[in-house]
Amino acid sequence: MPADRRVIGSEHVERASRRGRRHIEVLPGTIVTAEARDSAARLRIALRAGPLDRPAVPVPDGTAALVRGLYRRGAKWMPPARPEGRNPVRFDRLAVVGAGGVGANVAHLAANAGMADEVVVVDIVPGLAESLAVDLAHASGLTRSRSRVTGGTGLGLVAGADVAVVTAGRPRAPGMDRADLLEANRRTVRSVAESIRTASPGAVVLVVSNPLDEMTVEMLRATEFPRERVLGMAGTLDSARFREALARTAGVEVDEVEAMVLGSHGAEMVPVVSRARIRGAPLERHLRRAQIDACVERTVAAGARVVALRKTGSATLAPAHAVVEVLEHLRGARAGAVPVSVRLDGEFGIEGVVLGVPCRLGPRGLIEIEEIPLAQAERSALSRAAAAIRSRIDGAERPVGAS
Repeated sequence: MPADRRVIGSEHVERASRRGRRHIEVLPGTIVTAEARDSAARLRIALRAGPLDRPAVPVPDGTAALVRGLYRRGAKWMPPARPEGRNPVRFDRLAVVGAGGVGANVAHLAANAGMADEVVVVDIVPGLAESLAVDLAHASGLTRSRSRVTGGTGLGLVAGADVAVVTAGRPRAPGMDRADLLEANRRTVRSVAESIRTASPGAVVLVVSNPLDEMTVEMLRATEFPRERVLGMAGTLDSARFREALARTAGVEVDEVEAMVLGSHGAEMVPVVSRARIRGAPLERHLRRAQIDACVERTVAAGARVVALRKTGSATLAPAHAVVEVLEHLRGARAGAVPVSVRLDGEFGIEGVVLGVPCRLGPRGLIEIEEIPLAQAERSALSRAAAAIRSRIDGAERPVGAS
Protein backbone atom coordinates (compact mmCIF):
# COMPACT_ATOMS: atom_id res chain seq x y z
CA MET A 1 0.00 0.00 0.00
CA PRO A 2 1.43 3.45 -0.87
CA ALA A 3 2.75 5.36 2.14
CA ASP A 4 0.44 8.33 1.53
CA ARG A 5 -2.72 6.25 1.89
CA ARG A 6 -4.43 5.65 5.20
CA VAL A 7 -7.38 3.63 6.52
CA ILE A 8 -10.36 4.96 8.46
CA GLY A 9 -11.89 2.22 10.59
CA SER A 10 -14.83 2.07 12.98
CA GLU A 11 -12.51 2.95 15.89
CA HIS A 12 -11.75 6.32 14.27
CA VAL A 13 -15.46 7.04 13.92
CA GLU A 14 -16.11 6.07 17.55
CA ARG A 15 -13.29 8.33 18.70
CA ALA A 16 -14.64 11.24 16.67
CA SER A 17 -18.10 10.71 18.21
CA ARG A 18 -16.70 10.77 21.75
CA ARG A 19 -14.97 14.07 20.96
CA GLY A 20 -18.23 15.62 19.73
CA ARG A 21 -17.23 15.84 16.07
CA ARG A 22 -19.96 15.77 13.42
CA HIS A 23 -17.83 14.94 10.36
CA ILE A 24 -14.60 13.19 9.35
CA GLU A 25 -12.43 14.44 6.53
CA VAL A 26 -11.66 11.78 3.91
CA LEU A 27 -8.57 12.76 1.95
CA PRO A 28 -7.86 11.47 -1.57
CA GLY A 29 -6.52 7.91 -1.46
CA THR A 30 -7.96 7.20 2.01
CA ILE A 31 -9.66 3.83 2.47
CA VAL A 32 -12.88 3.82 4.51
CA THR A 33 -13.86 0.38 5.78
CA ALA A 34 -17.42 -0.92 5.59
CA GLU A 35 -17.53 -1.02 9.40
CA ALA A 36 -16.53 2.65 9.53
CA ARG A 37 -19.34 3.58 7.13
CA ASP A 38 -21.85 1.64 9.25
CA SER A 39 -20.60 3.33 12.44
CA ALA A 40 -20.76 6.76 10.78
CA ALA A 41 -24.36 6.17 9.68
CA ARG A 42 -25.32 4.95 13.16
CA LEU A 43 -23.63 7.86 14.96
CA ARG A 44 -24.75 10.40 12.33
CA ILE A 45 -21.20 11.49 11.48
CA ALA A 46 -20.68 12.71 7.93
CA LEU A 47 -17.78 11.37 5.87
CA ARG A 48 -16.75 14.40 3.82
CA ALA A 49 -14.41 14.29 0.83
CA GLY A 50 -11.39 16.46 1.52
CA PRO A 51 -9.35 18.48 1.68
CA LEU A 52 -11.85 20.74 3.48
CA ASP A 53 -11.53 24.51 3.70
CA ARG A 54 -10.33 25.66 7.10
CA PRO A 55 -10.86 29.06 8.67
CA ALA A 56 -7.83 31.28 8.82
CA VAL A 57 -6.05 31.28 12.16
CA PRO A 58 -6.71 34.65 13.82
CA VAL A 59 -3.55 36.71 14.27
CA PRO A 60 -3.37 38.44 17.67
CA ASP A 61 -3.70 42.20 17.33
CA GLY A 62 -0.82 43.52 19.42
CA THR A 63 -1.94 47.12 19.04
CA ALA A 64 -5.44 46.36 20.32
CA ALA A 65 -4.01 44.43 23.27
CA LEU A 66 -1.73 47.35 24.14
CA VAL A 67 -4.56 49.88 23.92
CA ARG A 68 -6.76 47.66 26.03
CA GLY A 69 -4.10 47.51 28.73
CA LEU A 70 -3.39 51.23 28.70
CA TYR A 71 -7.06 52.21 28.92
CA ARG A 72 -8.24 49.44 31.22
CA ARG A 73 -9.65 51.98 33.66
CA GLY A 74 -10.54 54.68 31.20
CA ALA A 75 -13.40 55.50 28.87
CA LYS A 76 -11.49 54.13 25.88
CA TRP A 77 -11.02 50.64 27.30
CA MET A 78 -11.61 48.06 24.55
CA PRO A 79 -13.46 44.89 25.60
CA PRO A 80 -11.92 41.65 24.31
CA ALA A 81 -13.83 39.78 21.61
CA ARG A 82 -16.05 36.93 22.74
CA PRO A 83 -14.33 33.56 22.22
CA GLU A 84 -15.66 31.75 19.15
CA GLY A 85 -15.45 28.05 18.35
CA ARG A 86 -13.22 26.85 15.54
CA ASN A 87 -15.48 24.31 13.82
CA PRO A 88 -19.16 25.01 14.56
CA VAL A 89 -21.59 22.37 13.37
CA ARG A 90 -25.10 22.79 12.03
CA PHE A 91 -27.79 20.74 13.71
CA ASP A 92 -29.72 18.43 11.43
CA ARG A 93 -32.89 18.81 13.51
CA LEU A 94 -33.69 21.18 16.38
CA ALA A 95 -36.97 20.51 18.19
CA VAL A 96 -38.72 23.18 20.29
CA VAL A 97 -41.48 21.83 22.51
CA GLY A 98 -43.82 24.66 23.43
CA ALA A 99 -44.71 27.51 21.05
CA GLY A 100 -45.41 30.13 23.71
CA GLY A 101 -43.41 33.33 24.10
CA VAL A 102 -40.06 31.67 24.82
CA GLY A 103 -40.46 28.77 22.40
CA ALA A 104 -41.61 30.99 19.54
CA ASN A 105 -38.66 33.33 20.01
CA VAL A 106 -36.20 30.43 20.25
CA ALA A 107 -37.53 29.06 16.95
CA HIS A 108 -37.30 32.52 15.39
CA LEU A 109 -33.73 33.18 16.54
CA ALA A 110 -32.50 29.67 15.70
CA ALA A 111 -34.04 29.73 12.22
CA ASN A 112 -32.78 33.25 11.57
CA ALA A 113 -29.25 32.18 12.54
CA GLY A 114 -29.52 29.11 10.31
CA MET A 115 -28.19 26.87 13.08
CA ALA A 116 -30.22 23.83 11.97
CA ASP A 117 -31.34 22.27 8.71
CA GLU A 118 -34.81 21.89 10.22
CA VAL A 119 -36.48 23.56 13.20
CA VAL A 120 -39.51 21.64 14.46
CA VAL A 121 -41.99 23.35 16.81
CA VAL A 122 -44.55 21.36 18.83
CA ASP A 123 -47.47 22.70 20.87
CA ILE A 124 -50.72 21.13 22.11
CA VAL A 125 -52.76 24.17 21.01
CA PRO A 126 -54.11 23.35 17.52
CA GLY A 127 -52.70 25.64 14.86
CA LEU A 128 -50.26 27.51 17.10
CA ALA A 129 -47.05 25.72 16.09
CA GLU A 130 -48.24 25.36 12.50
CA SER A 131 -48.95 29.09 12.17
CA LEU A 132 -45.56 29.93 13.65
CA ALA A 133 -43.89 27.65 11.09
CA VAL A 134 -45.73 29.34 8.21
CA ASP A 135 -44.88 32.79 9.59
CA LEU A 136 -41.17 31.95 9.86
CA ALA A 137 -41.21 30.43 6.38
CA HIS A 138 -42.52 33.75 5.06
CA ALA A 139 -39.79 35.59 7.00
CA SER A 140 -37.11 33.50 5.27
CA GLY A 141 -37.92 35.39 2.09
CA LEU A 142 -36.33 38.39 3.81
CA THR A 143 -33.73 36.77 6.07
CA ARG A 144 -32.65 34.26 3.37
CA SER A 145 -32.51 31.64 6.12
CA ARG A 146 -32.04 28.09 4.84
CA SER A 147 -33.58 26.51 7.93
CA ARG A 148 -36.85 24.73 7.22
CA VAL A 149 -39.47 25.25 9.92
CA THR A 150 -42.33 22.82 10.54
CA GLY A 151 -44.91 22.68 13.29
CA GLY A 152 -47.63 20.46 14.73
CA THR A 153 -49.33 19.12 17.84
CA GLY A 154 -47.86 15.61 18.04
CA LEU A 155 -44.84 14.98 20.25
CA GLY A 156 -43.73 12.39 17.72
CA LEU A 157 -42.38 15.33 15.71
CA VAL A 158 -39.34 15.40 18.02
CA ALA A 159 -38.11 12.18 16.35
CA GLY A 160 -34.51 12.34 15.24
CA ALA A 161 -33.75 15.66 16.93
CA ASP A 162 -30.14 16.48 17.77
CA VAL A 163 -31.36 18.87 20.47
CA ALA A 164 -34.80 19.21 22.06
CA VAL A 165 -35.55 22.52 23.79
CA VAL A 166 -38.41 22.08 26.29
CA THR A 167 -40.29 25.28 27.14
CA ALA A 168 -43.71 23.66 27.64
CA GLY A 169 -45.56 24.37 30.85
CA ARG A 170 -47.49 26.97 32.73
CA PRO A 171 -45.84 30.42 33.10
CA ARG A 172 -45.69 32.40 36.31
CA ALA A 173 -48.44 34.81 37.33
CA PRO A 174 -47.94 37.88 39.55
CA GLY A 175 -47.23 36.85 43.13
CA MET A 176 -46.07 33.37 42.15
CA ASP A 177 -42.59 32.02 42.82
CA ARG A 178 -40.99 29.67 40.29
CA ALA A 179 -41.28 26.89 42.89
CA ASP A 180 -45.08 27.33 42.89
CA LEU A 181 -45.13 25.76 39.42
CA LEU A 182 -43.51 22.49 40.53
CA GLU A 183 -46.60 20.30 40.68
CA ALA A 184 -48.36 22.05 37.78
CA ASN A 185 -45.51 21.50 35.31
CA ARG A 186 -43.97 18.19 36.36
CA ARG A 187 -46.71 16.16 34.61
CA THR A 188 -46.13 18.11 31.40
CA VAL A 189 -42.38 17.61 31.56
CA ARG A 190 -42.75 13.88 32.25
CA SER A 191 -45.01 13.47 29.23
CA VAL A 192 -42.55 15.34 27.00
CA ALA A 193 -39.64 13.34 28.45
CA GLU A 194 -41.27 10.02 27.62
CA SER A 195 -41.76 11.09 24.01
CA ILE A 196 -38.16 12.29 23.69
CA ARG A 197 -36.85 9.05 25.20
CA THR A 198 -38.82 7.00 22.66
CA ALA A 199 -38.50 9.15 19.55
CA SER A 200 -35.04 10.73 20.03
CA PRO A 201 -32.97 8.48 22.28
CA GLY A 202 -29.75 10.24 21.25
CA ALA A 203 -30.91 13.83 21.72
CA VAL A 204 -29.47 16.47 24.02
CA VAL A 205 -32.31 18.00 26.05
CA LEU A 206 -32.30 21.63 27.15
CA VAL A 207 -34.93 22.33 29.81
CA VAL A 208 -36.44 25.82 30.13
CA SER A 209 -39.72 25.03 31.92
CA ASN A 210 -40.03 26.36 35.48
CA PRO A 211 -39.07 25.62 38.18
CA LEU A 212 -36.06 24.97 36.02
CA ASP A 213 -33.72 23.00 38.26
CA GLU A 214 -36.51 20.74 39.52
CA MET A 215 -37.85 20.19 36.00
CA THR A 216 -34.35 19.25 34.86
CA VAL A 217 -34.39 16.55 37.55
CA GLU A 218 -37.76 15.32 36.23
CA MET A 219 -36.35 15.19 32.70
CA LEU A 220 -33.30 13.23 33.87
CA ARG A 221 -35.44 10.67 35.68
CA ALA A 222 -38.07 10.26 32.97
CA THR A 223 -35.69 10.00 30.01
CA GLU A 224 -33.05 8.00 31.93
CA PHE A 225 -30.49 9.84 29.81
CA PRO A 226 -26.96 10.39 31.18
CA ARG A 227 -26.40 13.73 32.86
CA GLU A 228 -24.30 14.89 29.91
CA ARG A 229 -27.42 15.05 27.72
CA VAL A 230 -29.91 16.74 30.07
CA LEU A 231 -29.20 20.41 30.76
CA GLY A 232 -31.13 23.34 32.22
CA MET A 233 -30.85 26.86 30.79
CA ALA A 234 -30.63 28.51 34.28
CA GLY A 235 -27.60 30.69 34.99
CA THR A 236 -27.18 31.76 31.37
CA LEU A 237 -30.18 34.08 31.74
CA ASP A 238 -29.39 35.11 35.31
CA SER A 239 -25.81 35.99 34.31
CA ALA A 240 -27.11 38.22 31.52
CA ARG A 241 -29.35 40.04 33.99
CA PHE A 242 -26.46 40.45 36.45
CA ARG A 243 -24.21 41.91 33.74
CA GLU A 244 -26.90 44.36 32.69
CA ALA A 245 -27.48 45.51 36.28
CA LEU A 246 -23.75 46.04 36.87
CA ALA A 247 -23.29 47.91 33.58
CA ARG A 248 -26.21 50.23 34.23
CA THR A 249 -25.06 51.01 37.78
CA ALA A 250 -21.43 51.59 36.77
CA GLY A 251 -22.37 53.65 33.70
CA VAL A 252 -20.46 51.44 31.27
CA GLU A 253 -21.43 49.34 28.25
CA VAL A 254 -22.64 45.79 28.85
CA ASP A 255 -19.79 44.32 26.81
CA GLU A 256 -17.37 45.87 29.32
CA VAL A 257 -18.74 43.65 32.09
CA GLU A 258 -18.00 39.99 32.78
CA ALA A 259 -20.09 38.28 35.45
CA MET A 260 -21.61 34.88 36.15
CA VAL A 261 -24.50 33.58 38.25
CA LEU A 262 -24.53 30.02 39.60
CA GLY A 263 -26.87 28.08 41.89
CA SER A 264 -30.60 27.72 41.35
CA HIS A 265 -32.76 29.61 38.88
CA GLY A 266 -34.70 31.20 41.71
CA ALA A 267 -34.30 32.80 45.11
CA GLU A 268 -31.14 30.75 45.82
CA MET A 269 -29.20 31.96 42.80
CA VAL A 270 -25.57 32.86 43.53
CA PRO A 271 -24.20 35.92 41.67
CA VAL A 272 -20.43 35.37 41.79
CA VAL A 273 -19.24 38.81 42.87
CA SER A 274 -15.68 37.66 43.59
CA ARG A 275 -14.99 36.86 39.92
CA ALA A 276 -17.06 39.62 38.28
CA ARG A 277 -15.13 42.28 36.39
CA ILE A 278 -15.85 45.73 34.98
CA ARG A 279 -13.32 46.77 32.33
CA GLY A 280 -11.13 43.94 33.52
CA ALA A 281 -11.01 45.17 37.15
CA PRO A 282 -12.79 43.91 40.30
CA LEU A 283 -16.20 45.45 40.97
CA GLU A 284 -14.88 47.41 43.96
CA ARG A 285 -12.81 49.57 41.59
CA HIS A 286 -16.01 50.96 40.08
CA LEU A 287 -18.82 50.43 42.58
CA ARG A 288 -19.45 50.83 46.30
CA ARG A 289 -20.43 47.77 48.30
CA ALA A 290 -24.01 49.02 48.62
CA GLN A 291 -24.25 49.38 44.84
CA ILE A 292 -22.94 45.84 44.32
CA ASP A 293 -25.49 44.47 46.81
CA ALA A 294 -28.26 46.37 45.01
CA CYS A 295 -27.20 44.79 41.69
CA VAL A 296 -27.34 41.33 43.29
CA GLU A 297 -30.85 42.01 44.62
CA ARG A 298 -31.97 43.37 41.25
CA THR A 299 -30.69 40.22 39.55
CA VAL A 300 -32.53 37.87 41.91
CA ALA A 301 -35.78 39.85 41.48
CA ALA A 302 -35.41 40.48 37.72
CA GLY A 303 -37.81 37.78 36.56
CA ALA A 304 -40.46 38.71 39.12
CA ARG A 305 -40.32 42.33 37.96
CA VAL A 306 -41.16 41.29 34.38
CA VAL A 307 -44.04 39.12 35.66
CA ALA A 308 -45.42 41.96 37.79
CA LEU A 309 -45.36 44.38 34.85
CA ARG A 310 -46.73 41.96 32.26
CA LYS A 311 -49.38 40.40 34.54
CA THR A 312 -50.25 37.68 32.01
CA GLY A 313 -46.97 35.78 31.84
CA SER A 314 -43.24 35.88 32.36
CA ALA A 315 -40.20 37.04 30.38
CA THR A 316 -39.82 35.73 26.83
CA LEU A 317 -37.12 37.60 24.91
CA ALA A 318 -34.17 37.38 27.30
CA PRO A 319 -34.84 33.68 28.09
CA ALA A 320 -34.98 32.90 24.36
CA HIS A 321 -31.64 34.64 23.79
CA ALA A 322 -30.20 32.68 26.73
CA VAL A 323 -31.37 29.41 25.15
CA VAL A 324 -29.75 30.36 21.85
CA GLU A 325 -26.52 31.18 23.71
CA VAL A 326 -26.49 27.62 25.11
CA LEU A 327 -27.27 26.21 21.65
CA GLU A 328 -24.33 28.15 20.23
CA HIS A 329 -22.07 26.50 22.81
CA LEU A 330 -23.54 23.07 22.03
CA ARG A 331 -22.84 23.39 18.32
CA GLY A 332 -19.36 24.78 18.88
CA ALA A 333 -19.95 28.34 17.68
CA ARG A 334 -19.00 29.66 21.14
CA ALA A 335 -16.01 28.57 23.20
CA GLY A 336 -15.41 28.60 26.94
CA ALA A 337 -17.67 27.83 29.89
CA VAL A 338 -21.33 28.81 30.15
CA PRO A 339 -23.49 28.42 33.29
CA VAL A 340 -26.12 25.71 32.85
CA SER A 341 -27.91 23.35 35.24
CA VAL A 342 -26.53 19.81 35.40
CA ARG A 343 -26.53 17.03 37.96
CA LEU A 344 -23.45 17.33 40.14
CA ASP A 345 -21.53 14.18 40.97
CA GLY A 346 -19.16 15.58 43.58
CA GLU A 347 -18.19 18.81 41.83
CA PHE A 348 -18.07 21.78 44.21
CA GLY A 349 -18.53 19.22 47.00
CA ILE A 350 -22.17 18.57 45.98
CA GLU A 351 -23.63 15.20 45.05
CA GLY A 352 -26.82 14.17 43.25
CA VAL A 353 -28.43 17.61 42.82
CA VAL A 354 -29.10 19.59 39.64
CA LEU A 355 -27.56 23.05 39.98
CA GLY A 356 -26.29 25.83 37.74
CA VAL A 357 -22.49 25.64 37.34
CA PRO A 358 -19.94 26.65 34.65
CA CYS A 359 -19.90 24.01 31.91
CA ARG A 360 -18.06 23.38 28.68
CA LEU A 361 -20.42 22.02 26.06
CA GLY A 362 -20.25 20.26 22.69
CA PRO A 363 -22.64 18.59 20.23
CA ARG A 364 -23.05 15.62 22.60
CA GLY A 365 -23.88 17.84 25.58
CA LEU A 366 -21.73 18.31 28.66
CA ILE A 367 -17.99 17.94 28.11
CA GLU A 368 -16.84 18.97 31.56
CA ILE A 369 -17.79 21.07 34.58
CA GLU A 370 -15.32 23.85 35.29
CA GLU A 371 -14.78 24.10 39.05
CA ILE A 372 -13.84 27.75 39.29
CA PRO A 373 -12.47 29.13 42.57
CA LEU A 374 -15.19 30.74 44.69
CA ALA A 375 -15.16 32.86 47.82
CA GLN A 376 -16.13 30.93 50.93
CA ALA A 377 -19.46 32.77 51.19
CA GLU A 378 -20.26 31.92 47.56
CA ARG A 379 -19.40 28.25 48.06
CA SER A 380 -21.64 28.15 51.15
CA ALA A 381 -24.46 29.80 49.19
CA LEU A 382 -24.08 27.16 46.48
CA SER A 383 -24.43 24.41 49.10
CA ARG A 384 -27.56 26.09 50.51
CA ALA A 385 -29.03 26.28 47.00
CA ALA A 386 -28.43 22.53 46.56
CA ALA A 387 -30.10 21.79 49.90
CA ALA A 388 -33.14 23.93 48.99
CA ILE A 389 -33.60 22.18 45.64
CA ARG A 390 -33.27 18.76 47.25
CA SER A 391 -35.81 19.73 49.92
CA ARG A 392 -38.37 20.93 47.34
CA ILE A 393 -38.04 17.77 45.28
CA ASP A 394 -38.34 15.55 48.35
CA GLY A 395 -41.37 17.54 49.53
CA ALA A 396 -43.10 17.25 46.16
CA GLU A 397 -42.62 13.46 46.19
CA ARG A 398 -43.93 12.99 49.74
CA PRO A 399 -47.56 11.76 49.84
CA VAL A 400 -50.14 14.23 51.12
CA GLY A 401 -50.51 13.90 54.88
CA ALA A 402 -47.13 12.22 55.37
CA SER A 403 -44.96 13.65 58.10
